[in-house]
Order: sequence, then structure tokens, then C-alpha cells
Amino acid sequence: MRVLLSHDDLGSWAPGHDWVMDPEALALAYAYPELSAEQGWVRANFISTLDGAAAGDDGRSGSINTGADRDVFALLRVLADVVLIGAGTARIEGYRRATVRAPWLDLREGRPAHPTIAVVSRSGDIPPRLSQARKDSGELLLITCERAGAEAIDLARDTLGQEHVIVEGDASVDLAAAVDALVDRGLRRILCEGGPHLMRDLTASGRLDELCLTLAPTLVAGDHPRITAGAPVTANLLPRLLIESEGTLLGRWAKP
Repeated sequence: MRVLLSHDDLGSWAPGHDWVMDPEALALAYAYPELSAEQGWVRANFISTLDGAAAGDDGRSGSINTGADRDVFALLRVLADVVLIGAGTARIEGYRRATVRAPWLDLREGRPAHPTIAVVSRSGDIPPRLSQARKDSGELLLITCERAGAEAIDLARDTLGQEHVIVEGDASVDLAAAVDALVDRGLRRILCEGGPHLMRDLTASGRLDELCLTLAPTLVAGDHPRITAGAPVTANLLPRLLIESEGTLLGRWAKP
């Protein structure tokens, strides 16, 4: 990987001079900002083709992944305290509880060995593969709302444990309140992996701080989802980093 463009603060840009990046430099480039005990930082990570598709013909983002994207995907999970994912996307992509592997193991020093997965579900339903315990992996939280109903919420609490179910909102999940609940638990570095409806709602909540977006060097045509879906919402972000690896472009954009 090589840096094409980077800047150290929001006031000035510095050209990357084609710097080649090793794993340590890559981790530094994607490091979270310094946060107080009361602060959280919400980062989203997506991949898109050059013509805007967030998934391939099989409906999965995995079918448009590249090697560089998989490396950064793994790194961002390591840096995060919790991975936020919509229940529908978790089912489609076959999500399991998170596990950290080499070469990033040392980056978890002083924290739990693996990040927590927090699945967002209005119905209170837990995707089957996530409900299954997994050896040497992170915890699972369910974030739901009153619309799920007492029966579904009680079942989730019986399955995961009382402290692993967060109920915020009435007809839909109040994502701003959910983010605050995660921060209150010490899960301050939050990584959203989608899907498009959750990304739209998180943007509308005003709590999205940063987008990490990979552009795969591919055109797919057809009728595919974008990285956001739902009612219109506008959020302006500034570019902070651009990396190229064998045609794949990886970027960071953050709030002004």
C-alpha cells in the first residue's frame, strides 16, 4: 500500500510522496483520535464499486472485496471497541462474533482481546449465527426498541443476559441514545459496518464522525444497493487520507 494523500490536522494537506505502508504505519493512519472517558467516536466502513454498488450480484459486499480492503476491514475491527451492524446485513453476510488474529493482536493490549458485536434489530431478533457462542471471540449485544415487544425483548435477555440487551427508542431504534449507551459502557470507539439503512439512519442521527470508504476498481452495472438507503439526508465530510493498493483506493472522510 502507498499513501497518495494525507493530512495531520483539519487545517492543511500534505502530499504522501508515495510512501509505502507497513502494518504499523497503516494502524497509525487509521488510529482513532484521543477520547475522554465521556467521548465516543463513530466510524463507518464500507466498500463500493466505481459505479456505486455496495454489493455484487449475490447481494454481499464480500463479492466485491479486494485484498487491501480485507486488510483494512480487519484492522478497523481491531482498533474498535464495538462493531455496530444491522440484523439484516448480519444475516446476509453470515456474521459471527468477532475474533482478532495476527498481525494485529498487539493492538488490543490493555483492552478485551476481541471487539464486541452490537447488532441493531427493531424486531429484537438475533441472527442465528450471532446467537451461537464462539470460542475465543468477543461479546454480543442486541440493540432494539420498544416496538420489538416484551416477549421478544425478554427472550433476548434470556438468551444473551440482561446486561447484553439495550432498548432505546419506541417505533425504531434511537441511534443517538444507543451510541450514548455504548459509550457509557466504555465502548467509545464505535465501528459501523452497515448495512445501507443503518448507515443512513446513523447519518441522520448526527452521530456519524467518520467514513472509511474503499473504492474497488470494478464496474458491475445492474441494480445494486448503495452504501446508504432510505429517506434523503445530507452530511458533509472532509477527506483526511487516501491510500492506493493494486488499483484499490482506500479513504477516510471526517466531519469538518
